[in-house]
Amino acid sequence: MSLKDQLSETLKVAMKESNTDSKRVIRMVISSIKNNEIDKGKILTDEEVISILHKEIKSRHEVIEGAQLNNRQDLIAEAHHDIKILNSFLPAGLSQEEITFIVKECIAEIGAHTPAEMGKVMKIVLPKIAGRAPGNQVSQIVKELLQN
Repeated sequence: MSLKDQLSETLKVAMKESNTDSKRVIRMVISSIKNNEIDKGKILTDEEVISILHKEIKSRHEVIEGAQLNNRQDLIAEAHHDIKILNSFLPAGLSQEEITFIVKECIAEIGAHTPAEMGKVMKIVLPKIAGRAPGNQVSQIVKELLQN
């Protein structure tokens, strides 16, 4: 079952259970997916849907920052709840050791030895990790391994 189908099924369950928070968040994500599909003129892959989920989570973190400045506890709690719902659709994240293992495999695959080859390594690593780890964390690991 694709991630988009999973979102639709969860929306149906939330509607039956009258879970207004889940309905609101899932509808927003589905709307964003449909807008992206219209813009790109094609059906999105699971990786692209994961990217949209990450963008939605990032926007909720920005809401939290703004709400903290204005001391709006209600908005902070709502954003945290939204993030919890959105995270439930993301694949399990990779540990530091798993990322390091994947990066080492890719470095060996292309025979990279210097930090100048970081771009080549990242080009191979990022599709394998596909949203299961933040890009800046992966980049840092690649940089450390190539410097040693």
